[in-house]
Amino acid sequence: MSLATNMAVNALYVDHRGWLHRMLRRRSGCSHTAADLTQDIFVRLLVKPDLSPMDEPRAYLARIAHGLLIDHHRRQTLEKAWLDTLKNLPENEAPSPDEQLIIIEALARIDTLLHGLKPRVRKVFLLSRLEGKSYPEIAAQVGASLSTVEKDMALALRHCYQVLMT
Repeated sequence: MSLATNMAVNALYVDHRGWLHRMLRRRSGCSHTAADLTQDIFVRLLVKPDLSPMDEPRAYLARIAHGLLIDHHRRQTLEKAWLDTLKNLPENEAPSPDEQLIIIEALARIDTLLHGLKPRVRKVFLLSRLEGKSYPEIAAQVGASLSTVEKDMALALRHCYQVLMT
């Protein structure tokens, strides 16, 4: 981290942390979540290789906050679905707390991978990877040509690779 980046983030923190926290508290409904997300925003800024000067810092911070809040809500929905699934398992089959954390992290990563895909591309990918269907079977099911299915799979795999490498 460069000294210039450190100084720029420090100035943003001093000038806008309170405003950002209040905005996130209003949107999330929780002061603790707002504090965590506010901290995450400034940590992200600290690790940026080059933080350019900005004309509208609040708009920039609000855009980052919006993305983190969406991620937070998606994660909460995912965790709730997982906990609902756990309720239906016999107690002796339930994973340990450590295993549960690993599973939730894996589910969140998979959700991130799939979220960035267009609906048809996601469907093609899932039919191939989860159901083991061949490309011709997928083409018939989704009503697309074989070449479209091949292109969709290439897009899906490229997207997954890009997400995993970041």
